[in-house]
This record gives sequence, structure tokens and C-alpha cells, in this order.
Amino acid sequence: MIKRKELDEGLELLKQKLIEMGNRVETGLAGAMKALEELDVEAARIIIAEDIRLNRLEESIDEIGARMIATQQPVAKDLRRILIAFKMAADLERMGDLTVDIAKVVVRLEGQTLMKPLVDLPRMAEITGQMIRESIQSYVQENVNLACKMAKDDDQVDALFAEVIRELFAVMIENPKTISQASLISFVGRYIERIADHATNIGESVVFLVTGKRPDLNM
Repeated sequence: MIKRKELDEGLELLKQKLIEMGNRVETGLAGAMKALEELDVEAARIIIAEDIRLNRLEESIDEIGARMIATQQPVAKDLRRILIAFKMAADLERMGDLTVDIAKVVVRLEGQTLMKPLVDLPRMAEITGQMIRESIQSYVQENVNLACKMAKDDDQVDALFAEVIRELFAVMIENPKTISQASLISFVGRYIERIADHATNIGESVVFLVTGKRPDLNM
């Protein structure tokens, strides 16, 4: 009975740390996009500096999970919960890195003016932020339907990214002086698209947790 209690407490601690990671990534993405829209370099630098907190959370999850496997010897679904916590933490940490990449673009644009108002990129980020939030909710609730929704949301992000690239290409042809900034803006679109892919990975992990079978939502 004591061993079961310790295992449950460890699993709950992993869950809480994953929730915190998800909240930090979602907040970081929203902050990075706001910094881009306003070309707020100081805000971007704060986001870059905060990345170390996310790295420490991932390290903490790895340490807790490894200790639980060594001392509790979990089996079946309990073991899957721990292994998936490792995978989710890695996906969330990578999302954080991509958010930092967006903030670094803002720093590189210091002193410039955006060549055109951002429309599709903020929408991409909004959908992706929702994906981050709902992927974590699907894990907490072990909700397969919500986890599978990631695939449909990811398709929306991909479609918007394609539109961003088309528009930027047209702008560059019309005015070659915009090529440098347009290239950086296209990188931002790619970073957001990759964050959405990682959220979809979390959806796949949740389906595996609940069913024992790993789907391919990221097609």
C-alpha cells in the first residue's frame, strides 16, 4: 500500500511539472509573438533568458521518472505514464527552444520596421498555443478524442504557413529590398509550424498511453 501511494505521488508530481512546462511554453509563444508584432527587443531578450527554467523542469522530470523506475519498478500503464512523461518533456523543451528562436528573430530585427502587418503568423501562433494547452489537457484527462484533435489543428497551421510563404515570396519579388526581413519572418512561420508538430507528438503520446497503440497524427 505504501509503495502504491509513493508511486501515485510520483506520477502526480510528474503531471504537475508537465503542466507547468506546458504553461510556460504557451506563455512564451504568446510573448514572443507579441514581441515580434511590436518589435520589442527587450521583451524578446527576457524570453530568451527564461529558457533555462524550462530546461531545468525537463531535467527534473527525467530525474524523478528515472528514480521512480529504479525504486518503484512500475509496470504496464504506470510504466507507460513515466516513459511518456519523458517524451512529453522532450517535446515541450524543444517547443521552448523554438520559441526562443522566434525571440532571436526579434533581436535580429532591432531598429527595423515590419514591412507589412502580420496577419497569418499571429493566427498560426494562436492555433498553436491552443494546441499546446489542449495537448496537456488531453494528457491530464487521458482524453483520446482531444489528443486526436491535434491532427486537424496541425493541418490548419500547415495551411496558414503555406499562405505565409506565398505572400512573402510575392513581396520579395515586388521589392527585393525586403528579402532579408522576409526570410527572417519565414523562419518564424517555420518555427511555429514545428511547435505545432511537437504538440501533435504529445497527442500521439496520449493515445499511446490510453490505448497502448501509437498512431501517426503528424502526417
